[in-house]
Amino acid sequence: MAKSNLQFKTNYAVSSTIEPFYKGGKVQISKDEKFIFCTCGTRVNVLQIVTGKIVHSIEQDDQEDITSFALSLDDEILVTASKALLLKQWDWKQAQCTRSWRAIHNVPIASMTFDPTSTLLATGGCDGTIKLWDVVKQYCTHNLKGSSGVVHLVEFHPDISLLQLFSSASDCGIRMWDLRSSQCLCVLQSHYSPVTSLAFTSDGASMVSSGRDKICTVWDLKSRTTRRTVPVYEAVESVVLLPEDEDFSEIGVKTKEIHFITAGSKGVLRVWDASSARCVFAQTLPSAPPAGGSEEGGEEYGDPRSLTYCLPLPSSLRLVTVTAEHNILLYQLPSFTTQQQFVGFNDEVLDVKFLGKGDTHIVVATNSSQLKVFELATSSCKILYGHTDTVLSLDVFKKGSLFVSCAKDKSVRVWRQDPDSGQVCCVAQGCSHGNAVGSITCSRMKESFVVSGSQDCTIKVWDLPETIPETDGDMFQLNARVTEKAHDKDVNSVAVSPNDKLLVSGSQDRLAKLWSLGAPGADLALLGVFRGHRRGVWCVQFSPMDQVLASSSADGSVKLWSLQDFSCLKTFEGHDASVLKLIFVSRGTQLLTSGSDGLVKLWTIKTNECVKTLDAHQDKVWGLHATRKDDRVVTASADSNITVWTVSSGPNRLTNVVFPLAQLLVFLLKVTTCYLESYVRITTGIDKTSMLRYCAVWNTNARSCLDAQAVIQVMLTHLSPEELLQYQGARAHLEGLIPYTERHMQRIGRLLQASMFLDYMWQKMRVTGAPASPSVNCPPNLPTSSPYCFYFIYFSALLHTSISTCTSSYAHLSRQCKSAKLSLFAPMAYLLPTSSCLLHTLYIDFLFFLLCH
Repeated sequence: MAKSNLQFKTNYAVSSTIEPFYKGGKVQISKDEKFIFCTCGTRVNVLQIVTGKIVHSIEQDDQEDITSFALSLDDEILVTASKALLLKQWDWKQAQCTRSWRAIHNVPIASMTFDPTSTLLATGGCDGTIKLWDVVKQYCTHNLKGSSGVVHLVEFHPDISLLQLFSSASDCGIRMWDLRSSQCLCVLQSHYSPVTSLAFTSDGASMVSSGRDKICTVWDLKSRTTRRTVPVYEAVESVVLLPEDEDFSEIGVKTKEIHFITAGSKGVLRVWDASSARCVFAQTLPSAPPAGGSEEGGEEYGDPRSLTYCLPLPSSLRLVTVTAEHNILLYQLPSFTTQQQFVGFNDEVLDVKFLGKGDTHIVVATNSSQLKVFELATSSCKILYGHTDTVLSLDVFKKGSLFVSCAKDKSVRVWRQDPDSGQVCCVAQGCSHGNAVGSITCSRMKESFVVSGSQDCTIKVWDLPETIPETDGDMFQLNARVTEKAHDKDVNSVAVSPNDKLLVSGSQDRLAKLWSLGAPGADLALLGVFRGHRRGVWCVQFSPMDQVLASSSADGSVKLWSLQDFSCLKTFEGHDASVLKLIFVSRGTQLLTSGSDGLVKLWTIKTNECVKTLDAHQDKVWGLHATRKDDRVVTASADSNITVWTVSSGPNRLTNVVFPLAQLLVFLLKVTTCYLESYVRITTGIDKTSMLRYCAVWNTNARSCLDAQAVIQVMLTHLSPEELLQYQGARAHLEGLIPYTERHMQRIGRLLQASMFLDYMWQKMRVTGAPASPSVNCPPNLPTSSPYCFYFIYFSALLHTSISTCTSSYAHLSRQCKSAKLSLFAPMAYLLPTSSCLLHTLYIDFLFFLLCH
C-alpha cells in the first residue's frame, strides 16, 4: 500500500548555498556595524552580520585580483585597487562602479584608508610611495616619498585638524607625515619587524603600535617619544584599545589608564595594562588547540586559530577577529563570549551530513583538522577542535544529535549536539588504527556501535557505552571489539544494514565484501564478495527496503547487487569519471550519485534511467546526504561550495526517454547530415520545438552532446533567429544549452591540451637505429610490425576521433538505435570511445608500454 502512494522524484532545486566569501586579505566593518567587507579574489563581498548572507558582491570587470580596498567612514564610498593598477570607486549598495582612474603607482597598491571626513583617500604602494586623493574633486593631492619597500600600513590621525598621516613600510619604522607641507615630521623607531597595526586614543594624544617582534609600544604623539614598551610574547597582528568610558572590571581592568587587546599567532585575545605592561586578562578558548605544537608553534602560524585581524565594534561593544583559516568570529565584551562564527573559506570539502532533530544543521569535514557545524537558517558556524589531522569522513546516528568522525590522525571520535543550545562537544574517542581512517559508519537501530575502515586495510568495530557522556569533561575512551584484515588495499567505505546485522565494505582493491556482525561480542564473518568493478570501490550503501546494496567505483559505474547470491543485478553508467558517493532515496526506488565530474545524478532503479542531472559544482563532489524525511539533499565539493537541494515538482527536462522523434533524429544523424537538413526544412513548428527540447536534454550529458550540437548546428544554419524564437519555449531551451556547452568545450580543451604531450613526446623519441622523422605518423624506417608503431597509430586514431566527436558516446547512440530497431554501422564501434576515461586509460597504457620496452 505504501508503494502505491510512492512518488518518484524527478527534479531537485537549489534551496541555499554556502560559498567561499573570504580567501584572505583585508577585512573592514561598516560604521553602522551591520556589514563585514572582505576580499575574495576579484571580488569584495559584503556579509550581513545578522543573517550571515552575502548581500552584495562587487567584482572587478578586468578579472584582476583586488589587492586592497577601503570603505569611507560614512559608509557611502567603497574604493578598490587591483593588480591592473586601477582604482575604482563604487556605490556598493547598488554594486555599480561610479568612477575609475589609473593609479599613479608603478606597482600594485598594498594598503589604503580614508580620513575621518571621507574626502581624502591615502594609498600605500609596493613602490614605497604614498599618494593622497581627493575623492570629491577627483585629483591627486600629495605624493609622499621616502619609505623603504612596501608601504603596508597607512592611517590618518583621528584629529583631522592636525592633517597628519602615519605610515609603515618594510624598514619597520613609523613615519609621521605633515600633509600641509608634505614632509615627514619624524620616524618613530621601536620595532624590529614590520609594524602590523596602529590604534589611537580618543583624544589623539597617544598611540599603540604592534609588530611581529612580540612587542607593543605606547607612544606619546605630542613629544613623539616612547612611553612604554610592552612585551607580549607572540607575533601580534592587531591591537585594539578598550573604550575608556565602559566598565571592564569583570576582566581585571581597575584603572582608567590605557588598556589594549592584542590578537596574534597564539590565537588568544589578551588584555594588557599599558602603564604596568601586565596582562590583566587572557581569553579561555572552548577547547585546547590541536596537539603537536610547542609554545613557538604558533609563531609559525601553524595553529589554525592564529589571528590575522581584530576589529572593534564600539557601538555594540563587540569584537571581530579573523583567523588564519579565514574564519570570522564575533565576541561580546567584556565577557569575550562567542556570538557568531562565519567560515570564509572551506577549502576542499570532504564530507557533509545533516544534523539535529529537524535536520536544521549540517556538519562538514573540510581539508583541515576542524569540524564545522553550520546552522542552515543563518549560515552561522561552530568550529569543533579535537582531531589533529585532516578529517576524512562523517556519519550521523538515527536520532540526529550524535555523530561520529574519523581522520588522518588514526582516530575516531563521537560528538554530541545539545538539541536546545546547539552546542557540540566530543564525548568519546578511540585510537588503535595503524594508518589514516578513511571511512566510518554507525549503527542504524540504536546508538550501540561504530564501524571504521582504514588505510591499514582493516575494519574495526567499536562498542559504545550504554550511557554516553553528556560533556567533553567525561570523555569515554573507546576500545575496538573486533579488528578484521578485510582487504588488500585501502578501505574506502563501510556501511551497516538497516537491521544492524550486516556490514559491507568497499576497497581500492576493486572488491566489496559482505560481513555478518553477529551478536554483540562476536567476530566478523565473511559472507560473500562482490566482484565486477574495474577500478577501486569508492562507496557502498544498503537499500533501506530491499535485500540489495549499491556500490560506486572509479570506473564511472554504479552497480546494484543481490544479497542472496552476490550477483550484479543492474549497472548504471552515465558519469564521465569516478563515482564518489551514492545514497538511496524515494524509499530505495531511486539512487543519487555524485562524481569527480562535478555532477549529481538521479537514477530510477526500475528503468535504469538517469532522470535528472544536477550541475552546481566545478570539482569533485565528495559529500552527499539526504534528510530523514527525504525532502532535502546536501552536496559538498572540492570547489569549497556546499549546496542544499529541495525536491522540486517542476517539469523534468533531463529525462532520457526515447520518443519517436528522438528515434528519427538518431537515424538521420547516423545516415547523413543532408537528410537531417531536409527534415529540418519540412518539419512543422511543433516538431522543431520538440527537437530543441531533446537537444537541451542530450546536451546535459557528455555521451550525447555531439547529437545535440549537430542538430542545433543544422537548425541555426537553416532557421533565422526571429523564426527560431517564435517557437514555444525556444528561448528557455537555448539558454539551457549555453552552460553545458561551455562545460563540454572546457573538457574538450583540457583533453586536447593534454594530448599535445603525446605528440611532443613522439617527436622527441628516437628508436635505436632509426633516423628522426618529422611526421607524427609511424617513421618509415620502423617496421610496421613494431609494437611502437602499432600502439602509436592505434592511440592517435582513438584520440583524434574522440576530439572531433566531442567525446560522444557510441553506447548511448547504440541504445537509441536498438530502441528504434535501426541497424548500426560497425566501423564506428571501433573508433568511438565510450568516454574520455577510456582515452586516459589508453594514454597511460601507451606510456607504460614505452617505458617497459
